[in-house]
Amino acid sequence: MADTTPGNGASSPKGQFLEAYEREHSVTMRVLRSYPEEKLDLRPHPKCKTARELAWIFVLERGLGMMVFQDQFGKQPMSASPPAPESWSALLDALDGAHRDFGAMIRGTSEADLGQTVKFLTGPKTVGDVRRLDFAWFMLCDQIHHRGQFSIYLRMADAKVPAIYGPSADEPWM
Repeated sequence: MADTTPGNGASSPKGQFLEAYEREHSVTMRVLRSYPEEKLDLRPHPKCKTARELAWIFVLERGLGMMVFQDQFGKQPMSASPPAPESWSALLDALDGAHRDFGAMIRGTSEADLGQTVKFLTGPKTVGDVRRLDFAWFMLCDQIHHRGQFSIYLRMADAKVPAIYGPSADEPWM
């Protein structure tokens, strides 16, 4: 649910983002909860991540988002990402926690500060200035992209694909 304190309603850029952020997270969690835990090591192609690794990206990106929002990107050496938990429920709990933390950071950032720039990748091997709110939208769009990838893993794992933006073969609307 969007923050409705003055200046943060859905009509504000911040409110619009938060509304979409909550809605898309809910859909992402429905997709992930549909995945069979016994098939987390599915790797559709040698260049693809396992299902567990792909789902872990949702958590890792929230951490990256926190770092970028605090304008720390490139100011500290990048360390190796921690491995995904073995337990599917632990991974989903970590995602819920990372989602709450990133959302709280956005809610606690003023509209003016959301318009300030931070450093992030703007092209191959290129770092440039990006407005915080534009970066937040980039992160959300990337989540949607990876969720689309994950929906293919669902089908390959013989799991039911939930409706995402419209009906699916497993959740018809009529």
